[in-house]
Amino acid sequence: MLKRILVALDPDSDTPIATEYAANIARRYDAEVTGLAVVDLGSIEASSRGGGIGSMYYAEKLRDKLTSEARITAQALIRDFEKAVKDKGVAHVETVEEGVPFRRIIEDMNYYDLLVIGKDPHFFYSHPKHETHTLARVVKNTVGATLVVGTESRPVERVLFAFDGSHASARTMREFAHLQPCGADVRVQIIHIYKDGEAESELLLRMAQAYLKVYGFSVQIQSLKGKDVAQQILDYAAQYNPDLLLVGAHSRSKIKEIAFGSVTNALLEHFPAPLFIDA
Repeated sequence: MLKRILVALDPDSDTPIATEYAANIARRYDAEVTGLAVVDLGSIEASSRGGGIGSMYYAEKLRDKLTSEARITAQALIRDFEKAVKDKGVAHVETVEEGVPFRRIIEDMNYYDLLVIGKDPHFFYSHPKHETHTLARVVKNTVGATLVVGTESRPVERVLFAFDGSHASARTMREFAHLQPCGADVRVQIIHIYKDGEAESELLLRMAQAYLKVYGFSVQIQSLKGKDVAQQILDYAAQYNPDLLLVGAHSRSKIKEIAFGSVTNALLEHFPAPLFIDA
């Protein structure tokens, strides 16, 4: 049962879209939505460190200035969120926290069913283009599922599930079935990209189909042969035109792939509709 939704707020253009999706889901289940703004003290501290005794005074002044500006921005985000959810008529809570954004979100998610966040969050408000890797760190470590949105909002009727048989992919499927963020009256198309072993691919698809059908979903399956998995998914999505993509995140060590494999990164970058992800 989906009863508590957390929305991570930042100044990017995808935050209003995240709020809209969260509010629509909340109305479906009479759930509560919390808007969370985080003052990124870690980034502020790192960007205002002085180089010597003479510069410590100026570093402290800069730190105070950046912190004050960040708190003002956080309050503005809270006001915008409150107005948006009030207009939707859903129960809501607003909170401002201070610290490292991904840690605050992860800790709060222990008490929420779903996180809704933009594709490219920048919680260092004073430097909005600064790369914080917040999204990757959150998805990798949070206990719940994440709905990652872009700058486009639309009703969810057609869902594409890129299933690869991994634990992450299975967890995504289970969370989607249990939470049913868009209801059960959506059409789900499951695809599996294989290099060799079509029989195994068909078996994986049938098992996933059977699982989702138990929860009331209308499910079709298709096995596709190919090597470039991300591109094949994107090509298929261009034809199917889904409103939501289900995908499992995979851990990697490269800095750009802290929580995501190359396939998930490519989908986040090029897929216009939201992604429902579990690590």
